Amino acid sequence: MRLIIENQQHPFRREIEHIFNLFKEDGDELIFRDRQDNKKDYLVLLSYSFVEKTVAASAILETANNEYYFSHQWSIEHLATEKERMKKARQATLYVWLQLLEALTGKEHAWGILTGIRPTKLYHRFLQTMSHEEVMDKLETEYLLKREKVTLLHEIVNRQLQVIPDLYDIDREVSIYIGIPFCPTKCAYCTFPAYAIDYKKGIVEQFLDGLYREIDQIGKWVKTSGRKVTTIYFGGGTPTSIEGRQLENILIKLSGWIDFSQVREITVEAGRPDTITIEKLQILKKWNINRISINPQTFIQGTLDTIGRHHSVEEVVEKVKMAKEMKIDNINMDLIIGLPGEGVKEFTHSLNQIKALNPESLTIHTMAFKRASYLTKNKDQYEITERGEINEVAHYANEWTKQNGYFPYYLYRQKNILGNMENIGYSKENKESLYNILIMEEKQTIIGLGSG
Repeated sequence: MRLIIENQQHPFRREIEHIFNLFKEDGDELIFRDRQDNKKDYLVLLSYSFVEKTVAASAILETANNEYYFSHQWSIEHLATEKERMKKARQATLYVWLQLLEALTGKEHAWGILTGIRPTKLYHRFLQTMSHEEVMDKLETEYLLKREKVTLLHEIVNRQLQVIPDLYDIDREVSIYIGIPFCPTKCAYCTFPAYAIDYKKGIVEQFLDGLYREIDQIGKWVKTSGRKVTTIYFGGGTPTSIEGRQLENILIKLSGWIDFSQVREITVEAGRPDTITIEKLQILKKWNINRISINPQTFIQGTLDTIGRHHSVEEVVEKVKMAKEMKIDNINMDLIIGLPGEGVKEFTHSLNQIKALNPESLTIHTMAFKRASYLTKNKDQYEITERGEINEVAHYANEWTKQNGYFPYYLYRQKNILGNMENIGYSKENKESLYNILIMEEKQTIIGLGSG
């Protein structure tokens, strides 16, 4: 399929390309060019116009076998500025473009014309002036979301407002993110600022010296401004890659400025089980760290080896049990749908292992091909899971979480995500990550310290 749009400077070119990419198969092309007479190509007439108090858009395509025509219009009488009018024109254009592509390919796009990463944020924005029923109807009729996704957003937003009742008024508080840029090894799919610590040990102390200075500067501002700190999140990298004494020194420095007893949640990513020791868990327990992540990503050893996670499945099990014995009572675990060579059988096995370990929360990501990752740059070296199987796995995961007492509480999407799916955080009752909600819904300032 080679589609031509004869408007090289189309004002919505970027968004049009994003939606085309959702349907694209190998060999498909979308080309923007100036007008030419070339009957060999499938020429799409994709246009919009302002007529009195409305904006109208149409999409027309004639192929050898069929003719496709879609049109739509909205009132813009209530829109005061040119920026608002153009935003509505973009929405109308994408509306008909999506309908054309669905008809042409026979595929459906469950997220409608939404290509941003935070659909729950849009739901929250509408909810400020509408009822839940009105928001859900708007997402279905004006953004073309399928009912299953609208229902999922409704469930997540409701849970977020239960967990953080003051979510719409929390902007006077701040949260703090501390990035520790070290890991045992770099995973093939990773684009975070993270470096193999064995090759960087000489700079760890230098990095920490700089981090201490940042903590002093920001800590002084937090204290003098009287700002409350809602959450503190240690990410990276893998924060538990550094030594126990180094981790505790950061906590000591922070506690000099921030009263931890007034912080609603502190999370430490301990994602790589090969970085977890009894000493480090004792330090976290001593400081009342109430949430950690231990992330297997998969329980298939061959896959772990392929993606560069140099730890064993047995280590994951051992470290989760160790943390539970230490009375760490809010453990999150991550799994990734669509890792190289994995389908329904492999993911079902991983979920069975999760069930046995019984973590308090479970984040299920869908594999995304991030531009700078090793995996993306060397894609031809890996066995990539087909779109249909990705959707089957995601559906199974959704049913599995319902049956096992996990509820969705945050969601985000990424570009180049397999099957055009989403990443969903699930948790048991009252075990949600407040930080994850706050960063995805962008309801307050999050101050980043450290790397990245």
